[in-house]
Amino acid sequence: MISPAASDALRSWLDAEKALKGAAHNTLEAYSRDVSGFLAFMTEHKAASQGLAALSRISVSDMRSWLAFTRNGKIGSRSLARKLSAVKSFYRWLSEREGFEPTAVLSIRAPKFQQKLPRPVSPDAAENLIEALEIQSEKPWIAARDQAVITVLYGCGLRISEALGLRGQDFPLGETIRILGKGNKERIVPVITPARDAVERYVHLCPYQIEPDAALFKGARGGPLGPRPVQKVMSQVRMQLGLPASVTPHSMRHSFATHLLNAGGDLRAIQELLGHASLSTTQAYTAVDTARLMEVYERSHPRSK
Repeated sequence: MISPAASDALRSWLDAEKALKGAAHNTLEAYSRDVSGFLAFMTEHKAASQGLAALSRISVSDMRSWLAFTRNGKIGSRSLARKLSAVKSFYRWLSEREGFEPTAVLSIRAPKFQQKLPRPVSPDAAENLIEALEIQSEKPWIAARDQAVITVLYGCGLRISEALGLRGQDFPLGETIRILGKGNKERIVPVITPARDAVERYVHLCPYQIEPDAALFKGARGGPLGPRPVQKVMSQVRMQLGLPASVTPHSMRHSFATHLLNAGGDLRAIQELLGHASLSTTQAYTAVDTARLMEVYERSHPRSK
């Protein structure tokens, strides 16, 4: 059983992650599971309740035992790396608060894993997919809603959480919308005409009142629309059109970025539109190879001529 002191420390760290870094609810839940699992293992491994003093004495050998135990749970290297990252973040915070040296924990290297590049859909496939959404529901307003959500994902490059986070006060959509993304990072995103039209059609058909402080996209019973119905209808459409399993709501965001780049868009501008803190993340999202990156560099850098 995790000691009360360790549980209190975990809660305090999660509160700090939310308040100072704007960590999302799902991120905080994952952190809580990963660190709680680590603390529970150490309690059993040491055969004693692990208070804060005991946690400060965790050794490299203890960390290796935890890694071996976690690997035996048949999880992949990517998941193990995520768990280790959460534990390290917790220890950085805890060591600063309690004044101990966290080297034994922080020195452990994450396992290597192959980073999977996203697979955007082709422009034609994206258009066909959006059109096919119109016939997926017997209720016209739900079909219009699904079309509007996917059109916004593809037309604006939003994360699904950002699209579903739009409020009634955001309607009617203007030429730009203000999005609060990961880490409470704010960005301005242009809205193309088809996205504005799709949302307007949905609102016109929606049987529920669109209130300023409530979710713009409604579920079947009038509450906020969650991601699961959107994922389900995308799965139906991709099977009908013979598209690969990689075609998901999130792939529309990848497609937005890749199609902009292929049309001559600037990589740095696309980074801003996506809300990425790092250009390397944008490079992965757009499946940019070295040759394409050098092409952008040669065209943009003042000393490349």
